[in-house]
Amino acid sequence: MPPPPQPATPASPPSHGADPSDLVLDLPRPLVAALQSPASLMLEAVELSGAYSATSGLGLETSGGPWLDADAALRLERAAGETPCVLDAVALGGISTRLGADRALVSVFKGSGPAAFLIAASPGLPPAEAAAVGARARSAFALALEVSRLGRAGTLHRGIQDLLLGFSRGISSTLSLSGALAALSADLNALFGAVRTSVWLHERRVRELVLVASSDAAAPIGARVANESEAIAARGLRLAQPEIATEAFQHVLIAPLRGWRRALGTLVFEGDPRALDAQQFIGGAHALARQLSVTIENVQLLEEFLQQRRLLEDTFNSLTDLVVVVDASLNVVQMNGMFSARVGKAPADILERPLTDFIGREMAVWLESTEPPPQTRDATAARTQQFTDERLGGIFSATLTPLINSEGVPIGRVLVGRDITAQTQLESEREALSRRLAQSERLASLGQFVAGIAHEMNNPLQGVLGHLELLIHASEPARPLRPTLRRIYQEGDRAAKIVRNLLVFAGSRQMNRVRLRVDRVLSRALASRAAALRQAGVEVTRSHGESVPTIEGDALLLQQALLNVLSNAEHATKVAAAAPHIDIRIEASADGRGVRVSIKDSGPGIPPEVLPHIFDPFFTTKEVGQGTGLGLAITYGIIQEHGGTIHARNRLEGGAEFTIELPAAPAHAPRPERRPRKPPEGAGTRTET
Repeated sequence: MPPPPQPATPASPPSHGADPSDLVLDLPRPLVAALQSPASLMLEAVELSGAYSATSGLGLETSGGPWLDADAALRLERAAGETPCVLDAVALGGISTRLGADRALVSVFKGSGPAAFLIAASPGLPPAEAAAVGARARSAFALALEVSRLGRAGTLHRGIQDLLLGFSRGISSTLSLSGALAALSADLNALFGAVRTSVWLHERRVRELVLVASSDAAAPIGARVANESEAIAARGLRLAQPEIATEAFQHVLIAPLRGWRRALGTLVFEGDPRALDAQQFIGGAHALARQLSVTIENVQLLEEFLQQRRLLEDTFNSLTDLVVVVDASLNVVQMNGMFSARVGKAPADILERPLTDFIGREMAVWLESTEPPPQTRDATAARTQQFTDERLGGIFSATLTPLINSEGVPIGRVLVGRDITAQTQLESEREALSRRLAQSERLASLGQFVAGIAHEMNNPLQGVLGHLELLIHASEPARPLRPTLRRIYQEGDRAAKIVRNLLVFAGSRQMNRVRLRVDRVLSRALASRAAALRQAGVEVTRSHGESVPTIEGDALLLQQALLNVLSNAEHATKVAAAAPHIDIRIEASADGRGVRVSIKDSGPGIPPEVLPHIFDPFFTTKEVGQGTGLGLAITYGIIQEHGGTIHARNRLEGGAEFTIELPAAPAHAPRPERRPRKPPEGAGTRTET
């Protein structure tokens, strides 16, 4: 008689945490009773190594640890066959020792995963009856096993969904892909029960994979491998489906992360998972990788979009031109940083306000009078005009362009204002420099010609004047003709003075450079014209600025230059209907390194067609015999020889203004003599254009 069955005591759960399905745990109880067996257990392959562990048991002191390896499981499957049978200790192998029985009923059945074994120790029934009972229990156990596996798979997928949901929320709140992947890799490692979980992302520009997250705190984040290498991560990038490989004597599951038409990276699980067979592991990793790829690609697309937007904003705000976008009502809808900085207001204080509140009147009138753009994308619809805008503070070239939407409908306008103040000033200075250069070239070429003629004329004129003087003072027979001779002498002396002026103009006169004060030179020039100015009723006012530096030059030549300008101002005031007046101002130049002399008159001004030619030699608007046209040309040459400039302009309030700028004297400039030299004959002669 077989021994009575022992009390049914459930086996303890496997130490490695197998899924204890209640249904599978309850089925051994009626089987043990029906077979009159002291114990039973179910073995399943729950590790990638192929080792079999007990997922349920009854009547055993312990069921922990692997019961079979892959080879032993294959031998047992072949020995048991396709129908339940009773095997002896030889066929059972090591199981016999752990069961404490020399024979057992073994039934092999398969569901959606690897084969499972139902084993009952030392059945009390004859082998044929025990096999029949085992056959009847086989269907129930197969169903229970499939339900258990489906339950584990469902638990895994719910865990994956929860983790992905948390991952998506983390991305939404922080927009940090690397940070969210780091948290996800740790959670996935715990869910699957792997040794280490890593996420590698693909950088297409450099064709490399970068380790961005790992459940291992010691992992080398930022490590790189080439796409074409044989590294695990690079191999995964080339896969279409997850697969299990062996690396460094352990199993590694490689799951490719693939987006829409592009590879995103690789998900790597190292080590055998907990309570999952290979099929469940691969299936779970495939579902995870597919959903994770969608999220990663969306985040990368969003990052690229934000990066492109930031780039456009940075480019927009880096433009030195003023750019402002308005709607159909001319209200501001967008502007760049240069525009807001130019108007001195924050963008929030500009948006939705009329553009005309921030620009000058002339530009505002032009903007309002411009017809709305037609429904066209023609580039000729743009309009450009130049303005001097007092509110924006400069000279601008404004371009107004239609703003067309994707449907070709005009919805506003774009105003681009380029500040051309410096360019305009540069062009003006270049034009003035070109005029001065042309003037200097004319003076130089003409001076050479004039110098030769003046020298040839000076000698006979001096002889004529000498003989006339002898006739006037020493010849008694010429006494009746003395009035006529004096008139002849005066005209000859006038011709000699013209020759001397020609020599000054030609630069033949040697300059005596000493340190000078311009106000003293001006005083001597005014003194020589004092009587004529009083007789003409011309009022002269002088003002002297503070800290006016001294200059280096020839006092007599500078006196001649100032006298010529004063003579022209005196002549101009006589023409004016109002009271004649000359205003003279001496001050330091704008940079403080020179002297500026401004001479303003109350005359009618200089005609615009005459102004460009007033410094040309022999150019005059006076009647024949009243001027030689050399006065201002000589002045120009003298000022230029002193390293200065002279300009003329018409004032808005009326009259002309001559501005002379001379450089300050260097520290080594010689001091003037205590007693000034006697001015040469004709130094105070009035010479006018």
